[in-house]
Amino acid sequence: MTAIVLRNYQKQAVTATLNHFRQSQESAIIVLPMGSGKSLVIAELARLARGNLLVLTHVQELVEQNHAKYEALGFTAGLFSAGLGKRQTQEQVTFASIQSIANGLTEFNQQFSLIIIDECHRVSNKDDSQYQQVISTLRERNPSLMLLGLTATPYRLGQGWIYRYDYRGFVRETNHAVFDHCIYELPLSQLIREGFLTPPVCIDAALHHYDFSSLIAVDHQHQTQALSHLLRKYPRVTRAITEEVVELAKSRRGVMLFAASVEHAKEIYRYLPEQQSAIITGSTDRQSRQNLINAFKQQQLKFLVNVSVLTTGFDAPHVDLIAILRPTESVSLYQQIAGRGLRLYPDKKDCLIIDYAANGFNLFSPEIGSPKPAADTEAVQVFCPLCNFANIFWGRRDEQGQVIEHFGRRCQGLTFQGENKRQCHYRFVFKECPFCNHENDIAARRCEHCDNVLIDPDDILKRALSLKDAKVMRCAGISFETDQQRLIVIYHDEQGDTLKEAFDFSYTKSRHRFNEQLGRRMYMGSKSFNSLDEVFQLEAQFKHPDFVIAKRQGHFWKIEEKLFDYQGRYRKANQLY
Repeated sequence: MTAIVLRNYQKQAVTATLNHFRQSQESAIIVLPMGSGKSLVIAELARLARGNLLVLTHVQELVEQNHAKYEALGFTAGLFSAGLGKRQTQEQVTFASIQSIANGLTEFNQQFSLIIIDECHRVSNKDDSQYQQVISTLRERNPSLMLLGLTATPYRLGQGWIYRYDYRGFVRETNHAVFDHCIYELPLSQLIREGFLTPPVCIDAALHHYDFSSLIAVDHQHQTQALSHLLRKYPRVTRAITEEVVELAKSRRGVMLFAASVEHAKEIYRYLPEQQSAIITGSTDRQSRQNLINAFKQQQLKFLVNVSVLTTGFDAPHVDLIAILRPTESVSLYQQIAGRGLRLYPDKKDCLIIDYAANGFNLFSPEIGSPKPAADTEAVQVFCPLCNFANIFWGRRDEQGQVIEHFGRRCQGLTFQGENKRQCHYRFVFKECPFCNHENDIAARRCEHCDNVLIDPDDILKRALSLKDAKVMRCAGISFETDQQRLIVIYHDEQGDTLKEAFDFSYTKSRHRFNEQLGRRMYMGSKSFNSLDEVFQLEAQFKHPDFVIAKRQGHFWKIEEKLFDYQGRYRKANQLY
């Protein structure tokens, strides 16, 4: 039996797991970059397990890889995978594919004490998903069942972060968390700095590249059709890109090209050196796929084109050039693609990663876990005015680098009361309850404090639009003027029309009204103002309402209501119909 020799960060990940489950049965994840040796961490946890342990993943290559690593160390484990022709159920430790075990749970009589899921970002939070059904069934047999996930990318496209609480003391802004805690995370930069991974050289292609900006988010079938139609417009671009890759590859050992569709992959393949190239798609039969992969790994082939395969469970350490010719909105997929070239290999100094699709991801940038709200946004740091936690949100900066706008909803900091922890309750944007004045999430239908039904802003707008003596403004901006001690707030619409209201700062009640209506809704957090000078110093940080509702009084309009952070069916200012 071979002793498991772990690197320091692997020992730390194992220790974090043991400490967590000694204190809690809540689910947890470990975040380890590609190439960090997750299979060794799994093997050590399996060795230490006292009860029955089930290791799950979604592809048979990873099932086989994790199982082989464990048995190579002198241990015995079961293998349950239809694709591998194994249905072993009697060992303490079982490595299985989720598809096979979902169809074969009745073959297992034992209770499992721990499930480990490799590539756990693939786990959906939908109750009818295979992972959730398996977890639910096994938890019925053992209510104390513990759940651990491992991944390099702890987020899902369209859903955001897959966990809620971070061991560094903050909460992820997500409503789709499958796991409760992140208990350990190793940065990719640390692995590279310590010499465990090859340094990437990332390039956004400037001369030859595709323009996928016209693609819109639709269902998979229509997205594929639109993508194929768009790529037919770029035959010369595809040829120029491929010829450039071939030229750059003269000083490289192994080249992987990631195509957008089967048709696209075949086109790329036509421009590559025939005797040195191969193409693999989802329809390539298993034996042919394995033969081509083996030839590539043995460097009998230099160029390997693939479509939606070879992103996980594929290990060819000699790869030192990655060409990305497909669009993706998934940072997880982008990192998986880039990771194919980061493993160490003799005399390999770096890996060239060229993005010909202008995806715009940065392997080392902080991740938000939610889609970019606009192309000109970036990750910005926003301090909570209540607990002083440094949040990272999508936002915008001015020319001096100051944050002028962000899209965060709630502070992600954790606050502690004794042994109890909870998310900081400060909200940067909120829907105020008219019954108790509690600040709720902008998507809330009921007040979380008093449980009253919150008034739908669409109903407010619909009612106002039906009145003859009411005016509804789509507000596009806000400005201030002074009249002695009176602050004049001017709301501007798209056409340049205005509505005004005044706050007399010489009166306490008027100042309080201003702070309640506008001061508490600043971009960078709630502020309380006592003088006009203070207001003008921070004028750029005031958030304008999305709608202003006014009622006619004689020859004037009196502002009755302002709707902030609107979400609904009515168009806001400067939005397309």
